[in-house]
Amino acid sequence: MITKASLILALGSLLLATLPASAEEASGSEYDALAIALDDIQWGAPGGGNGFPVGVQSARQGTDSVTGGITYYAKFPAGSHFDMHWHTHDEFVVVVQGSVTIVLGNQSHSVSTGSYIVIPGKLNHSWDVPEGGEDAVIVVRRGGPADFNFLDN
Repeated sequence: MITKASLILALGSLLLATLPASAEEASGSEYDALAIALDDIQWGAPGGGNGFPVGVQSARQGTDSVTGGITYYAKFPAGSHFDMHWHTHDEFVVVVQGSVTIVLGNQSHSVSTGSYIVIPGKLNHSWDVPEGGEDAVIVVRRGGPADFNFLDN
């Protein structure tokens, strides 16, 4: 005769048998572990113009397969300017080197290394890196595919 206790024990054993053997199996993550020093980043060729800062460089670190949002580093030369623009999706930024002045809507903010910036989708914004200082490096996480919509000047 099957008792309630033996049924619970059997179901519990079945559930335990289907659990992953390690935390790595349980995560289901599509990402590989990554730890990278700023000095080891493989930068793309300098670009810019047409609203983008001249000399800007980037280094993509990954793309979210669900949202299409990318995570990347961007390096802006000292004295550079990024024209007023907006993106469809939210943007999350950490300044990892240097300083920038960012205009979010109608508000100007001077931020430096360690600062965190949230740029809601469709909010007009621009960047300036001070002349004579060091290049500014930011790491960006986008909430969806990247698009750049520049305002007519």
